[in-house]
Amino acid sequence: MGSPFYQTYVKRICDMILALVILIFFSWLFLFIIILYLLFFKFPFFFWQERIGKNLKIFKVIKFRTLSETSGINEQRRFLLGDILRYLSLDELPQVWNVLKGEMSFIGPRPLPTEYLPLFTTSQLKRHSVRPGITGWAQVNGRHSISWQQKFELDLHYVKHISLSFDFLIFCRTIVLLLSFRNDKSLTEEKFRG
Repeated sequence: MGSPFYQTYVKRICDMILALVILIFFSWLFLFIIILYLLFFKFPFFFWQERIGKNLKIFKVIKFRTLSETSGINEQRRFLLGDILRYLSLDELPQVWNVLKGEMSFIGPRPLPTEYLPLFTTSQLKRHSVRPGITGWAQVNGRHSISWQQKFELDLHYVKHISLSFDFLIFCRTIVLLLSFRNDKSLTEEKFRG
């Protein structure tokens, strides 16, 4: 399963260093976004949700909230600031805290909601043998435009071949995607049904 030494030691150290750098040098961005929430009168700022982590351990992922707390379909719950943050992928920024805590990595299979847990096959469960990531191989190869089966195949490929060079490739492709400002389709993605 990839490089054990890299996965166990080097990857975690790199995650911690990068997380600390982002929290220190981009603290102004966190503050700026929170001020925007105050100006838009959108509370609370953060969205917490239970997700499946490494070895099936449940943890709470944190994001900037991009939908109102009112009931209804997602389209009715959207608001301008949330749309902007999602478009720029800045809603994911608070997950740096999950990385620092060791619940996530910068790169790995995306953490999925706990409601999906009973639906995984034995093979699909192997994606949870590594820390989930903010970005991953599936995210840079189609993200919401590919099927769940394709996502899981890409996730399992990552788990089998995890290495520094592979992570660097995913990191570079993530930067390219972020700078391409592609339309976000997360609100229209179908749920995984097994």
